[in-house]
This record gives sequence, C-alpha cells and structure tokens, in this order.
Amino acid sequence: MTNEELTKMIAKISRDIFGKPFLHQGVFNKRLRTTGGRYMLGSHNIEINPASYEKFGGNELTGIIKHELCHYHLHLEGKGYKHRDKDFRELLQKTGSPRFCSLLAEKRRKTNGFHLYECISCKTEFPRKIRMNTAKYRCGRCSGKLQMKREKSL
Repeated sequence: MTNEELTKMIAKISRDIFGKPFLHQGVFNKRLRTTGGRYMLGSHNIEINPASYEKFGGNELTGIIKHELCHYHLHLEGKGYKHRDKDFRELLQKTGSPRFCSLLAEKRRKTNGFHLYECISCKTEFPRKIRMNTAKYRCGRCSGKLQMKREKSL
C-alpha cells in the first residue's frame, strides 16, 4: 500500500464513520517502533507504522486509523483530544475505535548483565552490561581486587 492509497483510505473512513472530511496526509513511517500510529499536532498528518499493517492486516490498520482520526477531529474542533480526556474516550466508544493497538514488539526480558565480575577476597559478584577495567576498579565491600568470572555472548 502506498501513501496515496493510505490517505484515500483515511479519507474514506473519516467520511463514513465520522461524517467529516480528512483534509491532510496519511503516511507510513518506518521509524515508529512501539505504536501503531500517531497524529501530528503541528501538520495534522497521520503517520502509520507499516509493521502493524504487515503483521496484523487490514482490520488492525482500520482500527489504528479510527483511533488517530479521533485525535484529529477532536483537535481541530478544539475539544479534548488526549487519551485521558472525556471527549476522546466518548468518541472512541461512539465510533468503535480501539483504545490500544496490538503489541508490536515483544517485551524484552531483563538480563542480569553481560559480564560477571567477582571479588577475589569476599567472593561478591558484580553483574555488568558494560565491560570494566579490573585494574582500575575495586570491590565496594572490601576493596579487594576484581576478576572476570564469566562473559556472556549475545
């Protein structure tokens, strides 16, 4: 789908569901990572994450467009367009728009560090994501020397 086709689709959904015209641009933005789309307050354009369309299909894309159009129309009318505003939540419910899009990125598990250092004296372990110079640093507990115990590979 091209940006022109996306703009036509947004305009059609705006006419059919909201009964109002969409007079700006709809564009795909590959840099969006965690969100399905966004409404730009300054330019009034709507940006859509192409990954959400590719991963979840047309129904998800329609839901994202309806959500962003709620922001669009309320902002242009001078009403509450933010997620926490009553006007926004009412319009979401009235138009059957989703409050959230499907999860694009899987949540990353927190790691215990890529490098594990150990004090030679008291055996205290220090997990670190970034390598450190063992000649420069000492144990914070007993001031003993540190040695690398294990280095995890990515």
